[in-house]
Amino acid sequence: MYTTSSVFLRSLANAGITHIFANWGSDHPALLEDLQRQRSDDGQTLANIITCPNEMVALSAAQGFAQATGRPAAVIVHVDVGTQAMAGAIHNVDRGRVPVLIYAGASPFSSLGEMKGSRNEWILTVQDIPDQAAIVRQYMRFTSQIESGKVVPSVICRALQIATSHPKGPVYLWARREVMEEEVELSAVKADLALKKWPSVEPAALSARAAETIARALLEAKAPLIIASHSGRSRDSVPLLANLSTTVGAAIVAVCPSAVAVPFSHPHFVGFTYLNRASHSHHLAKADVILVLEADVPWIPAVQAPNQNARVFVIDSGDPLKIISAIGQWHADAEMLCNADIVLALEAINAAAAKQIQPTHTSLIEQRKSDLTTEHNEWVNAMNNKEDTWPERSLQDARATLPNVLGMLRRTIEQQTPSRSLDKTLILNEGITNYPLVWQHMRTEMPGGQLTSGGASLGWSLAAAIGAHLGVQKDYELIVSIVGDGSFLFCVPSSAYWIARRYETPFLTIVINNGGWKAPKMSMLGCHPTGYGSRAASGVELSVGFGPDCPDYSQIAVAASAGWAWGKRVGGNGGNLKEEFNTALSEAVRVVLDERRCAVVDCVLESI
Repeated sequence: MYTTSSVFLRSLANAGITHIFANWGSDHPALLEDLQRQRSDDGQTLANIITCPNEMVALSAAQGFAQATGRPAAVIVHVDVGTQAMAGAIHNVDRGRVPVLIYAGASPFSSLGEMKGSRNEWILTVQDIPDQAAIVRQYMRFTSQIESGKVVPSVICRALQIATSHPKGPVYLWARREVMEEEVELSAVKADLALKKWPSVEPAALSARAAETIARALLEAKAPLIIASHSGRSRDSVPLLANLSTTVGAAIVAVCPSAVAVPFSHPHFVGFTYLNRASHSHHLAKADVILVLEADVPWIPAVQAPNQNARVFVIDSGDPLKIISAIGQWHADAEMLCNADIVLALEAINAAAAKQIQPTHTSLIEQRKSDLTTEHNEWVNAMNNKEDTWPERSLQDARATLPNVLGMLRRTIEQQTPSRSLDKTLILNEGITNYPLVWQHMRTEMPGGQLTSGGASLGWSLAAAIGAHLGVQKDYELIVSIVGDGSFLFCVPSSAYWIARRYETPFLTIVINNGGWKAPKMSMLGCHPTGYGSRAASGVELSVGFGPDCPDYSQIAVAASAGWAWGKRVGGNGGNLKEEFNTALSEAVRVVLDERRCAVVDCVLESI
C-alpha cells in the first residue's frame, strides 16, 4: 500500500534531500508506516532519518548541515506545538539565509471515522488551529498546504526552488493527517518530476556601470574601507575579496560576520566588530569610500556613523532593502544599492579595477598597503601578548582569560590534528558577547572554516555541530563548538548529546563559563552606564547570573550521552592555570580525534 506519505518521502529524495531531522507526533502515522515499508522492501530508507527529541535542536542541526554543505536539509515536526517548539531556530534560519524545508503535520479535519486518519485521540482536537502556517509565515520564503498526494512533487519542487534562490531561506509545508494517509497508485510514487526544470533563480550580475563606478571610487579614494558581514556564505567570494583589497589597497573589517569573509592573515584585514558600545573600527570615521558587502547592520548611526561625506556602495544578494528579510526600519546613506550575487559582483569589480588602475594610483595604493600591513601586524602582536599573559600562579582566585584559552586551543589543534593546522577544523562560534574574541583568536584562514548562526537566537551551536558532521565529516578532521554558558543551556544539551551519541557525530565543545548572561548586563550598561544596575555587586544580584553554584556543563553532556561523552571543568581553583588548561584541552582533542567521542571542556573564567 502506498500513500501520499510515500510520494512525499520519495519526492524529497528525488529533490536531493539526503537528511531529515525528525520529531515525531500523532500526525505522522503514515510517514512512520512508509519509512518502515522502505526498510522492509529496500533495507534502508530513501533519506537518512535523524531522530531529534527536541524541535529546536532538529532545526538547528538542519541549519548546520545546510551551512556546512551548501545543500538543503529537511525537518519534520508535529502540528502547531512542534512548529512553535522550533522557537528561535526559525529566526536563525531566516536571518542566516539558510535553505531548509520544514514539514509539519496537522490535526485531522474529520472526526466520524469516515476517512483514514480521522480523529481517534483526544489530543488531535486541541491541536487544531485556524491557520497553522501563520505561526512562522513572516520568517518563511514560502508556505503551502499539501492538499493531495497528486500535487506533492510539484509543491516540494517549488518550495526548494524558492528556498535555494537568493535570498535563500526556509520554507514551510503542512498537511492534514487524512491527506498524508490517502492511498495512491504505485505509478504516483514512481512519478518523478524533472528537478532540472525547477532550477534556482540564476544569480544576478552587477551592472557594468556599477562595477566601473565602485572600482574607480576605490582606486581614487584616500582611505577606502570594505565592510564584509555575510559575504563569506558564498565561499568563492573569499579569494575575490582578498584580491580586490590587494589591488586597491583597501582596509577590510568584518562586521557581525557569519562566515569567513577573508583569510585572517590577509595583511589588509584589520579587525572584527559586533558594534557593541561604539566598538566599530576607527577606519569607519575616516573612510571616504565604503563598500558594504552582504551586511544587515554595517554600523549603528546613533552610536558611531561613517564620515558624512563618504561615498557608500551597498551590495546584497537578493535583498538590499531588507524587504524579504522583513526588517522593519532599515536604511543606509548610500550612493548606490546593488542587488547582485556577491561572487559575480566581486568578479566584476575586480575586472573593472584591473582595467582602470593607472600609474598615478600606484604611489597612494602602495602607501595604504604599507600602513594597513603595519596595523595588521600590530593587531596580531597585541593578540599574541594577550594569549601568552597568564595570571600569576600565586593568586588563589585567579582566572584564565578567554584569549588565554583560545590561544592554547588553537595551538593544541595545530599540534594534534593530522594536518597540523586549522585548515581542516570547522569552528562553530556562539560566543555571543565574545563573538569577536573567538573570531580573532581562532584566526581562521579557510573559506567556510568558521560559522555563526547568522541570527540572534541562542542555542544553535551544539546541534549545528551534529548537522555539520553528518554533512561534511570527510572534509574536516575536527569540529569545534565554542559556546557561552548561557547559550549552552539554550542548546538543549540533554537532547543534543543524545543525538550525537546515537548517530556518532563526535565534536569538541568549549564552554565559555563566565557565570551567566553577560549580554543583558552589557545592554543595561549601554542604556544606564551609571544607574543602579552598574553598582550591582554581581551577576547573581542583577538576576543575570547562574551562581553561586553554576551547573557543571561538562557532566550534563556525559549524562545525556550515557557516559559516552568525555567532560571536564577547568579553571575554577587558581593554581597553575596554564598547565591545567593545557592538560584538559590536549586530552579533549585527543578524545575526539582518536576515540571518536564528544568532549566538553567547561572553562571557568572571570564571572560577570
